[in-house]
This record gives sequence, C-alpha cells and structure tokens, in this order.
Amino acid sequence: MAIELELLSETELQSKAPAGRRFPVGCPTLDLAATWEQDDKNLLVYRPPGQIVSKIHQAAAPGEAAPEVCSVSWRPDGQFLALGWSDGVVRLMGLENNKAAHQIPVCDKAEATITHIGWSTAIIATKADNAVSGNLADQVTEGWAEQGGKAPLDLPQELTFLEVETALPKISPLPMSSAGAGEDATVFTLRSGIDFLFRTPKRDTYNQVNVMIVGTSDGKLQLSIYDSFIIGTFPQPALDSFASSPSTTACMIHHASHPQVSTHALIFAETQTEPQELHLVPMDLPFLAFSPINLSLLSSKLTTLQALLRYLKQISLHMQVEWKNARELPARFIRSVQGDLEGMEKGPRDIVSALFHTAMTGHAYPVVHEWLVDSLAERGHKRWDKAVVSGLEGLRSLVHQHLLPALERCAIILSRLRGLARFHIDREDIGLSVPHLNRVLDVISCLTLVGHKILVHTMDELQHFSAFSAWLRFQIDQLAAGSSGTASNDELTEKEAMMDHTKVLTYIERYLTNSPLDIFLDDIPKDDCASDWKSIDDGFPSSLLDVLDKQLKKHETGRGQQQQQPGSMMKALPHVDFLVNYATAWSNRIFSSVAEAKRRSVRFGTPLKLAIGGQHPITKMDVKMCSADKRAGTIFTALASHKEPHRVHLFRVNMAITNGISDNQSAETCVVDLGTRSLVDLKFLDDKTLILFCTNKDNTPLILSIPIQDDHKLSYSTYEPAHPAEAASKTNTKVFHRFTLPTSHHALRPVRMEVHEKSNVRGDLPARICLLGGNRTTWRTYAIPSQG
Repeated sequence: MAIELELLSETELQSKAPAGRRFPVGCPTLDLAATWEQDDKNLLVYRPPGQIVSKIHQAAAPGEAAPEVCSVSWRPDGQFLALGWSDGVVRLMGLENNKAAHQIPVCDKAEATITHIGWSTAIIATKADNAVSGNLADQVTEGWAEQGGKAPLDLPQELTFLEVETALPKISPLPMSSAGAGEDATVFTLRSGIDFLFRTPKRDTYNQVNVMIVGTSDGKLQLSIYDSFIIGTFPQPALDSFASSPSTTACMIHHASHPQVSTHALIFAETQTEPQELHLVPMDLPFLAFSPINLSLLSSKLTTLQALLRYLKQISLHMQVEWKNARELPARFIRSVQGDLEGMEKGPRDIVSALFHTAMTGHAYPVVHEWLVDSLAERGHKRWDKAVVSGLEGLRSLVHQHLLPALERCAIILSRLRGLARFHIDREDIGLSVPHLNRVLDVISCLTLVGHKILVHTMDELQHFSAFSAWLRFQIDQLAAGSSGTASNDELTEKEAMMDHTKVLTYIERYLTNSPLDIFLDDIPKDDCASDWKSIDDGFPSSLLDVLDKQLKKHETGRGQQQQQPGSMMKALPHVDFLVNYATAWSNRIFSSVAEAKRRSVRFGTPLKLAIGGQHPITKMDVKMCSADKRAGTIFTALASHKEPHRVHLFRVNMAITNGISDNQSAETCVVDLGTRSLVDLKFLDDKTLILFCTNKDNTPLILSIPIQDDHKLSYSTYEPAHPAEAASKTNTKVFHRFTLPTSHHALRPVRMEVHEKSNVRGDLPARICLLGGNRTTWRTYAIPSQG
C-alpha cells in the first residue's frame, strides 16, 4: 500500500520556470530553489512561500545582449551558487548579496558555451590520519574525554591548521566612494563579500576539498578545487564514435561523484537534449587520494593569496583615485595663475617662488593678489582645503587600514608555503618553488616599505598643508580687507601670530607642485614600466628590497633626478601599482606550477557507451557514484525515453581503484518495467535508492523507491554495449516501496522532480522530494519517510 507523503513547503514562483531546462534547482541543505526568469534575464533564489532571497543579474556589455545562465550548481553544503553564464564565465555567488565573489573564465563565448557544472566535496583523509586520530583518542586524551571536554583528537592536524591570521584584525571593506568599475571593485566594498573571500577553515573541513568540473560545448573540461583554484583545462577524452554522426563533438552533460572516491563519473553526449547514446567516462583525480601536503591546507592558502592579491590591486586603484582627488583641483588653481606669472616682466615666474616671496615678505605681486582675491577667494580655498584633506586622509586610511594588514597576511601565507616547500623540497608533485616564493616575499617586503613611506609622507603632508591652508586663507582675507578697518586688521594680526611659518614655507617649497608621494602614486609611462620590469627580471637581484631602498634614498637626497648614469633611477619600481602587478605575476607562476603538478596526475579511464536500444532518444537520465571503500567504486546510471515511458533502464558499472587510478571491472544492466504507468522523472536519492515519479492510467501520481543495490529485488545481467537492445533482464514494481501525494494535490500534475538526502547542516531537514507543477510556477517539497 502506498504511503502518503507529508507536505513540507510550497513556493509560488513569480514567472514560469523555463521548459526543457533544469529549473528550478533545489538547494541540498536548505529549503531554497533557484530558477531563471527569461524575460528580465534574472536568476532568482526563492524561499517558501515565495520570498525572493537573491536576485542575480549580469549586466550586458555595451552593444550586446545581457548574458544568460546556462548551468547552475549548488555547493554541497548549500551555502554558495555556481552560475555558468553565456559569456563563458562561471561566477560564484553567496546568498547574502548578488555580487560575484569569484569569476572563473572557462571559454570564449564566440567558440563554446558552458554545458554543465559539477560541484562536489571530496574527503582527502588518509589511513595515516585515521591511525593518528585513533591512537591519540585512545592514549593521550582518554582522561579528557571522560570528563566531557572537547579536546582535539588529532594534535598534528590541529598544528597544521593553526591559523595565525585569526589573531589579526579582520580585513576591512574598501570605501564605496572611490570604487572603480568591474565586479572586484564592488565585492571588496561589502562586508559579506570580504567574509566570503577570506574564510578561516573550520575543523570539520580540514579533510575536505571542493572539486568543480565545468564542461563546455566544444568537449573541453575545466577542473578547479577549493571553489576557485583552477587546475587546468582538458580536451575532450577519447570516445567511441557516435552511431548517428561519427565526427560529432561530444560534451559533458552530467556528472557524479562520491566524497570517498577520487574518481568522478562524467556523462558525454553529442547533444544536450535527447541524445541517442551516452558515454560514461571515469575521470581519475589521484591527487585527491594522496598528497604530501594536506590538500585542503594548500588550496585554502593559495586561494586566500589569490584573493589578497585581488584585494591589493583594488587598494592600489583606490589609492590612485584618492591621490588624484587630492592633487587635481589644486593643480587647476595653480595652472590658472601660472601663465600670468610667466608673462611678468619682473618678479617670480612660477607659483612656488611667488608664494614663497609672499610668505617671507608679506608682499603679494599684483598677479598673485588678483589670483588670491578674485580667482581663488574664500569659496575656492574651501574647495582646495576639502579636496586635499579628504584625499590625503583617504590615502592614509587606505594604507593604514587596508594595505598594510593585507600585506601582513600575504607575508604569513607565503612564509607558511615556503616552509612547506622546504620540508618537501625533494618532491616534484607539489609544485611549490622556494625561489619563486622568496621572490614574492621580497616584493611583499617592498610593498610594505612603500606603504610605510607613503604613510609617513602623507602624515607630514597633512600636517604641513594644515599650516599652509590657514596661511592661504589669512592672505585671502588680508588682501581682500585692504585698509577697511582697524578691528579687522587686529584680528588678522592675531591669526598671523598663531601661524607656523616654517611649515608654510616647507609646504610651498616641497609639496605645493611636487610631492614626495608622486614617486609612489603618479602615473608612469608604459615604457618605464616595461624597462624596470625587464631590468629586475633579467638581473634577478638577490634582494629587490635592497634595490628599492637604494632607489628611494637616491630620490630623497635629490640624486635621483641627476641621472648620473643612464637608467640609474628606476621610475616604476617604487610605484604601488607596479609592485602589486609584479607580485601578482610571480604569484601566478606559483599557482601555475602547483596546478601543473596536480594536472599531470589527472587521467581519463576507459569510456563505456550507454544506450537503451531501438534508436530511442534518451529524455530522462541521472547518474550516481557509490562507494564501499576507497579501493572500489560503483557507478549507477538510470535512463529512460519518452518513446517507452513504461521502462527504466538501470546500469551498474563496477570499478577497482588503485592509487587513485580506476579500472572498469564489469557492466551490468536491468530494466524496471512500470507496466501501465508512465514515467515523469527519475532521480537518485542516495547510494541505495532511485526515486521514480510516475502517473497511473487515471493520471494519479505514484512514487516508487527502487533499491538499486538489492540483487534480490533487481535482476541485473551483463551489459553488451554493442547490443544494448538485448538486455532482457526485467523487474516489475510490485516489490518496491510506494508513495503517493495527498489527494488534494493530485491536480498539481508535476512535470519535473528533484530529490535531496537528509541534511542537518543548518537545522534538520528530512529526505525530500521537490516537484514542479504543470503550471511551471508551483514548487512543492514533500518529506520522504524512512524506509527502515
């Protein structure tokens, strides 16, 4: 007798879910669903009963249509979304905001499109780890455990993941006022974006790493780990030719994995909709099974370093904006009088000399008098003062609150990586290079030196400008007042007595038209950048910090402008943006080296052609990877065709896995005969259960639970890829558990189904079935009772 399912929730979508596509996409750990709104090109995330949690839209480039979402995948913990867009980029989104925290370029939109995103979690614990934990639990912490204390059971692991950064202040969001263009410019201005990018690993994730495999229409695959660390792009694996078109390019349309198995199952087909045959391809990732350095630690440090470099780049852009804001308006005021000064027959020919003369003697030349009283005046002075003070204070804040803390974290991570590289210096399968790490650390030291220099000069300039600004306002008021009144003159005399003329003269001479900060923040010609880059790359000095220190001392003593030797002064080297770009370039070499070390071990196993015979198109499918232990895996694939709605073809492929390399052992198949019922959809619930949603002759719904690993209830027989139609082992549905919907819900007429396992990540959620109604706007979730 069928068991009636209990309704958990119901969500009403604002617009119809697109037909023929995999929407809505349910969250594995929360009662959320993501769907595509075709008219406005938005991806909407709903929670019951119809509240929109997030609205994600990708703006179009000028003259182009807005990109659309091609593929959606939730991270297994349900906290983040991976969206594959038609512009060839996968963007990782948090639920707290609609800004992309990571952008992963996958393909050129003119050449290919994203067909599928597989995002899974792998357990990377080894037997050695388990042995250590067991020994510690039995011996060291036995007394603690009896007292109910929560002592760590793996001391080496705790020391490995000891985070020094947690003792430092949090990374601060950048100011919105100077944010530039691009998604990085906004994501780093949000606290939620910062928290998403700079996450401290939790104890329960020390032995886990996320794996993402993205397939494209040209048959290529991109592999990345820990959300955004790209391992590489692989060409289409070798497949048997397709019966319909031997030269057709196949693409990945489905993916399955198991946390305990390093091999992933990929499904390739010649078309994304209704293919006649599929290719099941094992993808071996041996580096998940064994890595000399804990893969979670390594990838978390590398991705955090990548995020910090992006953050540093945005800081450098913000610093340039603040510096321009502080200099542009005063420069315009000065240019307005410079021409008149140059045309004078007698007296100073530049503003520095003219104002210096006024500060020393109290006398203002007519041109300066007219400029101060008529052109600049009180209003202009206020604008000048506000521009310089706000610009310099913004620059001071960026260096003190953002640049130096970020550099501190970079140095900690690089030191950690260098220690690991030195410990494993004899291994080539790690990819960490001590010289490369030393080089990046050297550049970070240079940036730290520059940051402190900028901070000192900014404080000095602010202090001197305060005196100059007061003096300038005094001169404007004094010249404007003339001989109008004694009281006014007495008041001005009192103000003059309070001024620090030494600082005024120093500002006029040192800061007014040229600042010590120019060398760090002014625009530099591309030729100078290229020349300095080539010089330090070719020369490869043992310490770039020493070279920079000498250059700065040269500049500060005035010898830098004398050009004693051609090219002796490196104009680009002290520049913040140049050093950030240089650090990024050398860091990219480290990332590429690590990725190449992992990429070399990736292998594609023997493909297996799957078909259901009779030239029937495959319209329903799902695949599941199961595991008894790390040395074996089983791939289950369920296929069905609308031409035969009463039959479900189930395939079982056993694999032996040795050192992370798989070997196909046997392939078996069976047919589940639904009798007079028609299949609507099918999905694997877990390692043991396939859920079939059917309709009876009278269109009433019926849900069947198929125990895929029960050989007593399913009759598997050997599968012959050359003769798929000869698989005659049939099983009727009388012995399977049955469920039905409440009678009042029969009018739902579901057209699509999703199933999710029980979850306790964020509160207890039972195993559940999600159904999309025939109106394509009603999304209902039902609890699946335990089947004992």
